[in-house]
Amino acid sequence: MTVLDSRYDTQIQTDVDPDSEFAAALPAGVSGARSLLGEVAPAAPTMAEVEDIGAGHGPPWLDAWLAEHGADVVRWRRHLHAHPELSLQEYGTTAYLSEQLTAAGLRPRVLPSGTGLICDVGSGPRCVALRGDIDALPLTESTGALYASTVPGVTHACGHDAHATVLLGTALALAAAPSLPGRVRLLFQPAEEVMRGALDVIAAGGLDGVDRVFGLHCDPRLEVGKVGTRVGAITSASDLMEIRFTSPGGHTSRPHLTGDLVHAMGTVITGLPTLLSRRVDPRSSTVLVWGAVHAGEAPNAIPQDGVLRGTLRTGDHETWEKLEPLIKELVGALLAPTGVSYELWHQRGVPPLVNERESTALIQAGVTAALGDQAIVDTEQSSGGEDFGWYLEQAPGAFARLGVWSGTGRQRDLHQPSFDLDERALLTGVRVLAHTALASLTAESDGLGVGTAPA
Repeated sequence: MTVLDSRYDTQIQTDVDPDSEFAAALPAGVSGARSLLGEVAPAAPTMAEVEDIGAGHGPPWLDAWLAEHGADVVRWRRHLHAHPELSLQEYGTTAYLSEQLTAAGLRPRVLPSGTGLICDVGSGPRCVALRGDIDALPLTESTGALYASTVPGVTHACGHDAHATVLLGTALALAAAPSLPGRVRLLFQPAEEVMRGALDVIAAGGLDGVDRVFGLHCDPRLEVGKVGTRVGAITSASDLMEIRFTSPGGHTSRPHLTGDLVHAMGTVITGLPTLLSRRVDPRSSTVLVWGAVHAGEAPNAIPQDGVLRGTLRTGDHETWEKLEPLIKELVGALLAPTGVSYELWHQRGVPPLVNERESTALIQAGVTAALGDQAIVDTEQSSGGEDFGWYLEQAPGAFARLGVWSGTGRQRDLHQPSFDLDERALLTGVRVLAHTALASLTAESDGLGVGTAPA
């Protein structure tokens, strides 16, 4: 049975018998991306339908590769989007990416954890790494897209399908280059959403011999063709906190005979953020926000236990190093007069992602070569966490934001069931990463701060 998707003028072959009851279940006039007998990957649009904004910026081999394979890039992303996998479960994603790389004559190796890949292109002592994460989120997609998730309760709502696809396209484009001024290492990283995948890549030798490391992240606030860059911190450290409170409990008519657990929790809820604001530099963008509070059931009973959970974020590395002992000190001081006991659990998350100045200049050079001067825009620091920061603890590098908004209509935020992107961003992403790698390798070769991509 063939159904037509009017948005892309493409026909989808399904395995549904047109005379069966299953065919009748497909919505009238809608292409219904999947049959009830199993999902079918949608056909990719042609290059005429997904514009290459950077066409003509060169080098000639990159223009030629994208002209021939641009539709493949879109097809890869749609496959990954339709088949999302959660952190540390990205086996199918890893196999799919490995298949494409191997078919191009490359030799990817799987991380010891069984998901994620490391793959080199080119040769020589100089090496620059490019990273793309591959895991999805536990959300139910609501886009209604032809290529929507086929996995209940799992979707690529943070753009990692695009990150992986852009990195794959960059790898195959670079492999088609007549020559490269060094090696480019592709890091297809698992488990970013649980903030441990970068450490797994590092432990597997992913940064061994690497001079610099670069990455991109989808930004639905930026229009396609724009790339946000920033020197210094671009994301924040993100720690988890949990405090468990215990008390003998008692009747609410006699709080003086026990430890008033709810009052003690309230003291910490309001007092700890206030004290933090007086003990850390306000320029560090440090913020503590509670996300969960649980204690008691009856209105006339002081509970015996309760729990408080929240996140602690800062944009300053020095401050991050000091926060854990400071939190311990302040919680103890707040609860000492209350008679309530507590256990504090502080899980350090990821460090602030701090872009190095020279590496930022190199990624800006890559953007300019790929898309023109007008493509570079300033971007603000986010309070969100990103485990790319662990790479920058090991090697200089920079992280930038890739515009994925069409420029019209609603801007659909990350980590929302409705998130989707303008697929033109996939081709701009390939161009930006390829040119950034070339600029960095050329700069290392010439001993200069910023290089120019070879033709």
